[in-house]
Amino acid sequence: MMEAHELIVVGGGIAGLTAAAYAAKRGMDVLLIEKNETCGGLINTFSRDGFTFDGGVRALESAGIIKPMLADLGIELPSVKSPVSVGIGKDIITVESEGDLDSYEALLRRTYPESGEDIDRLVSLIRTVMSHMKILYAVDNPLFKKFREDLGYFLRVYLPWMGKFILTLRKLDSLKGPVEEYLAGIIKNPSLRDIVDQHFFKATPTFFAMSYFYLYTDYFYPIGGVGKLPERVQEKLLKFGGKLKTGRRIVTVKPAEKVLVDDHGNSYEYKKLIWAADLRFLYANTETGGLPEPVVRNIAATRTAMETARSSESVFTLFIAADLPPDYFSALSRGHFFYTPSAQGLGSIHRKELASLLERWERLSRATILDWLDRFCRYNTYEISIPVLKDPQAAPPGKTGIIASLLFDYELVKRVHTDGWYDEFKAYLEQKILSVLTENLYPQLAGRILFSFSASPLSIEERVASSGGAIVGWSFEYPIPVTSSMLGVNESVLTAIPDVYQAGQWSYSPTGVPTSIMTGRLAADRVAKK
Repeated sequence: MMEAHELIVVGGGIAGLTAAAYAAKRGMDVLLIEKNETCGGLINTFSRDGFTFDGGVRALESAGIIKPMLADLGIELPSVKSPVSVGIGKDIITVESEGDLDSYEALLRRTYPESGEDIDRLVSLIRTVMSHMKILYAVDNPLFKKFREDLGYFLRVYLPWMGKFILTLRKLDSLKGPVEEYLAGIIKNPSLRDIVDQHFFKATPTFFAMSYFYLYTDYFYPIGGVGKLPERVQEKLLKFGGKLKTGRRIVTVKPAEKVLVDDHGNSYEYKKLIWAADLRFLYANTETGGLPEPVVRNIAATRTAMETARSSESVFTLFIAADLPPDYFSALSRGHFFYTPSAQGLGSIHRKELASLLERWERLSRATILDWLDRFCRYNTYEISIPVLKDPQAAPPGKTGIIASLLFDYELVKRVHTDGWYDEFKAYLEQKILSVLTENLYPQLAGRILFSFSASPLSIEERVASSGGAIVGWSFEYPIPVTSSMLGVNESVLTAIPDVYQAGQWSYSPTGVPTSIMTGRLAADRVAKK
């Protein structure tokens, strides 16, 4: 028996949920299909023995999108601001406002007293990008505003802003190059360069990387964890009359028949389809029989582009439950903390040395790989999240949960797994991260750990079906097969497949939670107009 719907959305991450909710709100017959038993994808929160952990993103930034979307859908999401701390060695500052850039500058001057001119140029760059961000986010994203209900506001606020917005996009175009290359042109001290750019995915566009200081001031944390965001959007989807099927993975797309087939053998007929999941999987599993030849050629070309493109770096995350009170940790930092234990920086460890390791893999001993891993952990930058410092209910009384992660290469983990020593590798990496934390930040943590466990890029790939365990879609180091221009974002939801639209982290680059929400809304708008 075939199930038929006006619109089917595949993928229950935040993009798919947004698309489905908006389409259902407009009265469309919508079915959302998610391969896992729960929705949320990379935005998820889970509990273990009374400890709340965020499995994907650690906090949210509105970026003029998330909060307007919530208001537009009538969603209440109790939350608190999530100030960010930044530390190098024993020197730690907190960023709560734009004015704290002065504290960051002072931190860098204390750490690199010989690099005053380098720091001047870096801070000038950050201030320039911050000024651009203030224009980009000066108003709520127009997608989520009802101008017909307040034409005066549109004429008074949005029309003047649009001119500034377009001019700002053109200015940012000059900062699209890789942040490593840009910083190499203005900063002579290699350690100072590292301490800045190792925060980011390799070859991150300069404007995207240098906007971090502004975005830190925009972070907020939902009470109960970041997973409350997709939960609330899912509730709205169902309230609007949308339908949801979980635990079903779509394995075949037949666009000539407008039919999907899942891994249980069930078939679904659609009029329109929004694919909010991995695009490589879509094109690899689309049958082109019965389609016009020009369409077949276009699909084949897009499939090739997807296959030859690369996924971005992933992350390795260690989750820790500690028998220590929250006050012990709050004495050092806020609940969201970017920490680098050494001012030396990674240097060539995570680029040239890693590339050499992968190239010579078959000839290397495990000891050589573990030695590299030791140095990789010692000089890296960690994103540390302590949920209980944001939400007092996130851990049992007198105890604290810690989430520590660092950017990590999928291919390295994949080869270790293939060679049969994945568990040993993970255990070694867990131990090294714990050593960094106890030796540099939390000496009392040693011997006070109730339990710990980790998630690797392979874990992410398995859970959310994201190629290479990617958390921001496509790699910036290789040609990107989707739109990467802000001026072209409206076209980012189009695909080579008739009546199929795309949304989410694979549909536009660079991406994040706000961008994924925006593409979900854009896809819903396209479907509703057809």
